[in-house]
Amino acid sequence: MRPGASFTLLFHLLPFLSTCFSSEEYEFRALLSVRSSINDPLDALSSWSNSTSFCNWHGITCVDHSTSHVSIVRLSGKNLTGSLPSVLFTLPFIHTLDLSSNGFSGGIPPEAFSNLSSSLRHLNLTNNHLSGPLPLRSDGRDKIINSSLEFLDLSNNYLTGEIPDEISNNFPHLKVLDLGGNSLRGRIPSSISKLRTLEFLTLASNELVGRIPPELGEITTLQFIYVGYNNLSGEIPPEIGNLTALNHLDLVYNDLTGAIPGSVGNLRKLRYLFLYQNSLSGPIPPSIYNLTALISLDLSQNDLTGEISEEVIQLENLAILQLFSNRFEGTIPWSIAALPRLQVLQLWSNRLSGEIPADLGSQNNLTVLDLSSNNLTGGVPEHLCYSRRLVKLILFSNFLEGKIPGGLSRCRSLERVRIENNRLSGELPLEFTKLPLVYYLDVSGNGFSGRIDGRSWEMPALQMLSLARNDLAGPLPDSFGSENIKNLDLSENQFSGGIPAGLGRFSELARLKLSKNQLSGPIPEPITECKKLVSLDVSKNHLSGEIPAGLSDLPVLTELDLSENRFSGEIPQDLGKTGSLVFVNLSHNHFHGSLPATGVFLSVNASSIVGNPGLCGETARSGLPPCTAAVEKKPRRFSVTVLMVGLLILLLSVLLFLLIRRRGREHIYLKKVEVNGNGVWEVRVFDEKASKVITADTLLTSIKEGTVAVPDGAGDGMLFAVRNTTDIPRIGWAEMTDMGRFRHRNVVGLAGACRSETRWVLIYEPVDGGRSLSVALGELSWEKRCRVAVSIARALHCLHRRGMLLHGNLTADNNVVLDGDGVARLLINVFPSGCEEGKRECTEEGKDVYSFGVLLVLLLTGRCHVDAEADKHGGVVEWARYCYSECHLDTWIDPVMRGPIAEYQDEMIRAMELAVRCTSVDPTQRPCMKEVVKVLEKSVEKPGSWVSNIKRALAI
Repeated sequence: MRPGASFTLLFHLLPFLSTCFSSEEYEFRALLSVRSSINDPLDALSSWSNSTSFCNWHGITCVDHSTSHVSIVRLSGKNLTGSLPSVLFTLPFIHTLDLSSNGFSGGIPPEAFSNLSSSLRHLNLTNNHLSGPLPLRSDGRDKIINSSLEFLDLSNNYLTGEIPDEISNNFPHLKVLDLGGNSLRGRIPSSISKLRTLEFLTLASNELVGRIPPELGEITTLQFIYVGYNNLSGEIPPEIGNLTALNHLDLVYNDLTGAIPGSVGNLRKLRYLFLYQNSLSGPIPPSIYNLTALISLDLSQNDLTGEISEEVIQLENLAILQLFSNRFEGTIPWSIAALPRLQVLQLWSNRLSGEIPADLGSQNNLTVLDLSSNNLTGGVPEHLCYSRRLVKLILFSNFLEGKIPGGLSRCRSLERVRIENNRLSGELPLEFTKLPLVYYLDVSGNGFSGRIDGRSWEMPALQMLSLARNDLAGPLPDSFGSENIKNLDLSENQFSGGIPAGLGRFSELARLKLSKNQLSGPIPEPITECKKLVSLDVSKNHLSGEIPAGLSDLPVLTELDLSENRFSGEIPQDLGKTGSLVFVNLSHNHFHGSLPATGVFLSVNASSIVGNPGLCGETARSGLPPCTAAVEKKPRRFSVTVLMVGLLILLLSVLLFLLIRRRGREHIYLKKVEVNGNGVWEVRVFDEKASKVITADTLLTSIKEGTVAVPDGAGDGMLFAVRNTTDIPRIGWAEMTDMGRFRHRNVVGLAGACRSETRWVLIYEPVDGGRSLSVALGELSWEKRCRVAVSIARALHCLHRRGMLLHGNLTADNNVVLDGDGVARLLINVFPSGCEEGKRECTEEGKDVYSFGVLLVLLLTGRCHVDAEADKHGGVVEWARYCYSECHLDTWIDPVMRGPIAEYQDEMIRAMELAVRCTSVDPTQRPCMKEVVKVLEKSVEKPGSWVSNIKRALAI
């Protein structure tokens, strides 16, 4: 008998069983049928047998000791699977049924709800695999399924369809309704307002649309509303203010617009107000400051404006205040410092100015303070860590001045400190380098000076340290008090002396950047013991000696920059043998001998090895003279050469014949026609199939009629995309013909082109089932988005190799289409680069790389380059850069992506790191497209064991 069949049979036999057996006998047989019909891999139901009373069975509670009737069935988290045992719903005396956190699948049987026991008060089916719609549709009458049910939790399943209007008629006395974490669609039914005893309502994490029904304000018993993580729109209804019993209001991650209604100030019992990640605008209504019971207020990531009022002092119970990523102006209210229970204050990415309140931290228990990315001036207050509980201090990208205060230097509770990109100065205090819990310390981009070697660094938890872009001098210390450092950036200072051999003890080191200092001497051999090293940059120093042979054995080394030093000797011939090395720069040193024959050197750019007169190589791209072999068998070589020349001549003859023959047959031609009112047009068709349906006459007729469209359905039904442009620089028919003959799997080829004196009209080959990436994005899983990234990177790399560049920015709307098979293809407007092939410093190629980085951000976050939410934070690039360095993946990954996100977390972080590199402000720091392709292919398409090591090394 199939699983669940016994339940169905039992329902049909209910009237018969109730007359043939006593109630106790019926309950006994019903429970045994449950055990026989579901899967129980943990033997949680092993006690369910004939040998004992069912009141003693595991998970069963009877009404009382004197009456053997089942009152409670509690089987949560037992790994039970199969169809939902709906016979349990009908037990005549059951009060509570809890089957949560199991693996029950399939739909909720309609008979389960239609035969609910009248005694049932509590039904919990959360965290299963239930699917299908809610079986609450009536037959046209207001049928009451259960007038007694008070608690209904169906959350975290796979339920679909709409929320039925009948829910209020079916369960009129509900106090708790939780349908969150499903795939419910449609609108929130206004009939839900009939649930006049409802206290707890959560519909979060579904796919609901439309407005929040104003009728919700009629349920005056509500204490908890959670409808976040949907697609709700419109304004917050002012009727919300009628819910005076409300304790928790959560409307986050929707698309709500308009102002926050002033009626919210009526919710005097409100303790938690969460409106973040919407599109709300206008100022904070003054009435919010009347909510004296508030513990947490989060209005972040909206479009709110105005100033933060000093009236915030009235929120005497406030522990968490988060207003970041808005457009607030003015100063930080000094009254914030007087909030006695304040623990978390996050105001980053606004337009705040003035000084940080001097007493901040002195009257409260601050644990998290983030005021970054504003226009704050003055010094860092002395008392921020007065409570000795400050864990996270983020003040970067402001205009703060002065020294690090003593109170902060002695803050031994600190774990994460980011004060980079300010105007701080003076020496780093001795106490500041002895903070025992700090794992992330970034003071870069300031004016700190002095030496850091004559002190004892005692920071055992340190994993990331950046002192870059300061005026620090003297030798580097041998230790920083931690052997767990993963990222060490000491670049752009005045450090001198040698690279300490003690750095080789950093077994977790993934990134070491010492560039732009005055370091001298060799690279110490112990550095090659850092087996997790991904990036080594010691460029622009005075280093000398040979490349340590051990660098060739580093298993995950991806980037190596030794440029502009005084290194000499030969390049180790097995450097790059592991296959992980995708970028190397050895330029402007004194290397001699031949280039290695490993992967990265076989296609190395000339700019990466220039300035080494003694180098030679066999690759054309290197720009080096060929190496002379020590021993040659000249007679044999001569014969082989003659043979090769003969074969080459034969091959060229065949190609010439085919070319002449093709030119005689193909439909590539140039025709010049004068069109009245439109000047003289030249037309060329490149695609043989297109030439059968796109003729010069049809094109010119379209232009004459004032259009640039190709007739739909022409010939065999092909539809050609057309693009009209007046600004393609430096291009003529020779370059356009090269474009027309160019074919690549991930590029939409040109079928034809027209040119007048003022503009071009480009006709692209048809793409069956084509859709723009912006349209298809919401349907793409992470794996499919990865394939899109790889495909477009390959296309750009191929274009760059041919000396072509994109004209304009790369966008998901205009440049990237997915064909019917889901393959990503690039629509190109290109022009000659004028760049040396593959040259990383080429400004124009850097623009393409930047555009690709923005596209990669879109694939990861769902936010486009003109996203209004990101624009108010300085643009999507700056927003992505901040999220990558400061926020958890859950806060920036595109929420529409379904599937096991946690499984791909490392890959997503790796891809965001690449996007940040591609969008570097300094074009010379951006990777070339060849490197981008290698990184994506290795870390996304074919991840091997070394890639896993990279991911672990980068997970700082």
